[in-house]
Amino acid sequence: MKLELSLNIGGLHLSNPVLPASGTFGYGIEYEEMVPLNQLSAIITKGLTLKPREGNKPSRIVETASGVLNSVGLENIGIEGFIKEKLPKVRKHNIPIIVNIGGETIAEYEELANILDTEDVEALEVNISCPNVQEGGASFGKDPKIAGLVLEKVRKRFSRTIIAKIPPADNICQIALICQKEGADSISLINTIKALAIDIETQRPILGGIFGGLSGPAIKPVALKMVWEVSSLLDIPVIGIGGIFSGSDAIEFILAGSCAVQVGTANLVDPFSCIKITEGIREYMAKKNIGDIKELIGKAKEAMK
Repeated sequence: MKLELSLNIGGLHLSNPVLPASGTFGYGIEYEEMVPLNQLSAIITKGLTLKPREGNKPSRIVETASGVLNSVGLENIGIEGFIKEKLPKVRKHNIPIIVNIGGETIAEYEELANILDTEDVEALEVNISCPNVQEGGASFGKDPKIAGLVLEKVRKRFSRTIIAKIPPADNICQIALICQKEGADSISLINTIKALAIDIETQRPILGGIFGGLSGPAIKPVALKMVWEVSSLLDIPVIGIGGIFSGSDAIEFILAGSCAVQVGTANLVDPFSCIKITEGIREYMAKKNIGDIKELIGKAKEAMK
């Protein structure tokens, strides 16, 4: 039986529904000597900003119970460095490139979109979890009005597929709806959950930035709930993120309503995670006699009607 795992998100064609999450797979080329990148459905770059950033002071990452806490601070080589040094090398692997972008102001998002519209990339993932410096540091994605304004500006500047990556919040459905209204082709969720770890010997926070983003299996139930809620309201595809370590985890997200998933923390444990998870999805589909992955999207919700 032929198994169909491919799907489209806006104008972006994916050979399978498993993507490496931004920040956990570098710029892609760091893995090229050990992982057959052409078996991935796409590369999502680590977050890029207009200018290079050194990121937060150490420590930047700490393991927690069932997860990882990170405070990297968007360390990256800047958009010009990426275009000159990294993009040509990633392009050689002939897979779709999704560039994750972040900014401190709405104007920075707009400029990044404008620059990348002339480059050979298939899609943008707009990270609106970044702090809005002009508004006192609150996340762009926490305020629906500001989130919508970011997407409106990016949509005017970038002509291809746009994915809005939104943070977990009580009003996440409202945020997702306005991103859809302002032109997003897809929503990816959830980003990490703000959290804290303390060293009892030094009696100080472990992370240099004090707080960090919690990811991994610990956040999976929260992410599943939000994917279920958001996908029930939108007309555009949802990409689920949060603690996906196996094909079974990915299937849960798809049954909850996501059309695709992103694998983050698992990449830090096993660089082959995306490939193994894709194979796990294949095995599940064969076992259940399901020919097309799209048959599974939101099926758990249908069962509750």
